[in-house]
Amino acid sequence: MKNIYFYPSDIGKLGVVQEEQAITRIYFQNENIPEDLIEFETDLIKEAGQQIQEYFAGKRKDFTIPLAPNGTPFMQSVWKALIEIPYGETRSYKDVAESIENPKAVRAVGMANNRNPLPIVIPCHRVIGANGKLVGYGGGLDIKILLLDLEKKHGNI
Repeated sequence: MKNIYFYPSDIGKLGVVQEEQAITRIYFQNENIPEDLIEFETDLIKEAGQQIQEYFAGKRKDFTIPLAPNGTPFMQSVWKALIEIPYGETRSYKDVAESIENPKAVRAVGMANNRNPLPIVIPCHRVIGANGKLVGYGGGLDIKILLLDLEKKHGNI
C-alpha cells in the first residue's frame, strides 16, 4: 500500500509518500499525483513532514528517515552522492560524476539528478553547472534559489 500526506512548506504544498517502511517520493504541488495513492498520515510520513518543516525552519541539515527511492543502480549511486554534498555547499555535475568514479557520465548524472524522486531530502538542488550557474530543477529555478539561499542563511546550524 502506498500512502501520501500533504504538508505546507515555504515552497508550496509537498506530498510525502510511504511504501512499506520507507519514504519513496516527495511531490511538489505542481506535479501530477498518481490516483493509486491513499491519503493517510502514517507515523513515518508524519516524521518526514516534521523533518522537512525543521529543514525549512533552519533547524535541520540532514534527514534521518528511511528512504527507498526507486531507480536504476546508476541513479542510486548518484542519489547517494547527492546526500553526501554538505548542507550549504554546491557541486557541479562533473564533481558528482567524479565522486561516483564515472567522470565521463556528466550527462547521465544530470538525468539521474532530474529524476530524483526525493527532492529536498536528497538534495539535488545543490548541483549546479560547471560554470557556477544554476541549471534546471524539478520544482523550478525559483525554488532551487530559495533552497540554496535558505542553506546559506542557516549554514551555521
